[in-house]
Order: sequence, then structure tokens, then C-alpha cells
Amino acid sequence: MGRMADHAGSVHPPKIETFDVDARTNTDPKGTVRAVEEYRVEPFGLYVARPTPGRAQFSYLESWLLPELGLRLTDFWFTPGHERDQDFYLDVVTVDRDGGKWRSTDWYLDIVLREGRGLEVLDTDELLAAAAAGLLSPADARRALEITYRTVAGLAVHGYKLHDWLATLDIRLAWRRH
Repeated sequence: MGRMADHAGSVHPPKIETFDVDARTNTDPKGTVRAVEEYRVEPFGLYVARPTPGRAQFSYLESWLLPELGLRLTDFWFTPGHERDQDFYLDVVTVDRDGGKWRSTDWYLDIVLREGRGLEVLDTDELLAAAAAGLLSPADARRALEITYRTVAGLAVHGYKLHDWLATLDIRLAWRRH
């Protein structure tokens, strides 16, 4: 159920991303600041929509940060020739908020969702390598796994339909494309 790759020698600290609603910017883990076209703050999370200049694989992304679920849900707008068999990409994260600044810390695990068809859990090896290297506490590694298990179970029970699962949690997402 998951892709396993050898990440020996490429262990990295958790990736941190900042979303500054007031400044309308998004700072990626490498420190690159990008303009955000739209932010939307809801009681359950933060919506982000922006172009992705310089990316050959996709031209635009929409994301929802859902702090209570420990997830970042993303719809990548793939360019012709770079399409992937996925509808949503889910990152397992923690989210901290300080006023208009939101900060997500990526806990390595990802879920590729194929709406109504299934999912795939990715990067378990990265999580285990980071925990073994002391870059993630055992408690945080366990929480990342628990978030993943809960998400996989919720999606499976609802036929791998993201919005059906989230509706049971009183979360209704609005996207530009979905």
C-alpha cells in the first residue's frame, strides 16, 4: 500500500512552510516567498490558492490546511504531459497559528487519493529514517502514523471520497476545480 524508496543518506529535518494571510505570501521550506492569489480562513482551516511559477509539472495549486485533522490537502493543476493518477495529495502535518501567520510542519507521510477508487500511503521510510535520526520524536512519529491510519480508515469507509468523509466531520471545502 505504499511506495518504498531507499532514503539512506537523504534524511532531512521536517519541512516547515509559512502562510502569511495578511501579507498574502507563502514561504516554502527553502525560504522562497511566493505571492498567494487567494487565502480563505474558515473555522476548520485555511485555504490557499496560488500559481506555481517555475514548475514544469504543474501550473497552479490549491491547498487546505486542516489543523485538527493534521492534514494539508492539495490539488495540483498538472500541465500536459505531467499528469498523475491522483485527485488530491494529502500531507500529514502539524499546523501552528499566530494571528495571520500559519505554519505547517510536514511529518513526512503522504497519501495520494484517487477519488472514489483508492489511495496510496507514501514515504513511510522517510518517517522511520527521520525518527531513527532523532529529527522527529517517537511521540511525533506515532502521532503521524495515527493521523495516517485515521485518514485511511475514514476515506475507506466513505468509498475514498474526500468530501463525503469530511462532511461527517462538519468540514465542507470549496475549491476552484472541484
